[in-house]
Amino acid sequence: MMKKLEYIFRFSLILIFSLSFIVSPEMVYASGQDLETLGDYRKAYEKLLAEKRANDNKTTQAKNEIKQKEAAIADARGELTLAEAAEEEAQVKITESNQAIEENKKESEKVLVYMQQVQNKNAYVEYVTGSSSMTELITRIEAIKQVSDYIQVTLDNLETEIDKNEKLKIELENKQKELTNKISSYQSAVAKLNDDVDSIAELNEKIEDQVENARKSYEETKAACQKKVGKTSDDVKVSTCFEIPYNGQWLQPLTKGVITSKVGYRTDPITGAKYSFHSGIDIGVAEGTPIYASAAGKVSGIISRSSCGGNKVYIDVTVNGKKYTTYYLHLLRYNVKVGDVVTQNTVIGYVGGYSTSKSHGGYDGCTTGAHLHYGVQSGWYSGYVKTANVLIPPPGMKNSVGWRFYSRTDLYVG
Repeated sequence: MMKKLEYIFRFSLILIFSLSFIVSPEMVYASGQDLETLGDYRKAYEKLLAEKRANDNKTTQAKNEIKQKEAAIADARGELTLAEAAEEEAQVKITESNQAIEENKKESEKVLVYMQQVQNKNAYVEYVTGSSSMTELITRIEAIKQVSDYIQVTLDNLETEIDKNEKLKIELENKQKELTNKISSYQSAVAKLNDDVDSIAELNEKIEDQVENARKSYEETKAACQKKVGKTSDDVKVSTCFEIPYNGQWLQPLTKGVITSKVGYRTDPITGAKYSFHSGIDIGVAEGTPIYASAAGKVSGIISRSSCGGNKVYIDVTVNGKKYTTYYLHLLRYNVKVGDVVTQNTVIGYVGGYSTSKSHGGYDGCTTGAHLHYGVQSGWYSGYVKTANVLIPPPGMKNSVGWRFYSRTDLYVG
């Protein structure tokens, strides 16, 4: 009996331990707060609009800082030009002073040699004693002294001037280095600010699409609620405003295809960045292939000619009582508009990704070949991909590169 209980206990522990590693896609990608009421749609729109305005303010601030830094660069360059001119002037003065010193040294040497010579021949005494009067005697003695003192003072002054100019030259050289470093620093700051502006612009481009989607989705939903239930208050349940066909199962969005990239982290094929998160499954198929709605629902968003993703269609669906947002990217063209109710037989658009890619003369910078980027997230999000935590591998598809399907009902059951 004890052995039997021990066996049951051990089996239970193994079972619990094993179950802790067996989770569904929904458990791996936890569901987030979706849009249930008309008020949720309004708040989603206002939140995105606030984000866009905040980005606009950041852009304005960055551009103002760029102007200030560019003005500072211009001022520093002006100071640098003056400092370079001053250094050249100081160098000229040093050269002139050196030449004057050399000339004065030569003259001094001549005078000293002369005085030495006349002293040796008593000429100096004769020159002094040969004065005709006391006044002339004093004058001659003073003249000799003044010549000697003048030469010495002149040499001292010139050496002082050279010393001053040498110090000025060093100061000016240091000033030039300081100004050059300041200019380089300002230029780096301007480059970073320009990068920030570009990044904000890219982000704003995405947010602008989301804002427009959220606005259209809110207005279309509000109009539908007014028509269906006669109310547009925030507490109106959106599910009561639309006649959306029931979905008992998922269907494939294409009649056939092969998985070329799965949901999750990967090396970005465009940028080469490692650990780049991929928000859907890429299905390789010929450009122009019809795309069907994988589940019936309401078109909640459309983005036209995005620089990353091209033409995009978002559809809010309910499958077996659960809400999802499905999205289809890199479309050659689409056949639906926001607010349309579609069935699983609706052709929502056609596969693009080759002629629409930038590498082949198009506008989409996030594709290099024909394929459909197909994704699913749990919850309704008014026509945009929210965050990775609500993404799930598309139901009915194996999240594995190389997996193929051959019909819309050819679903993977793992």
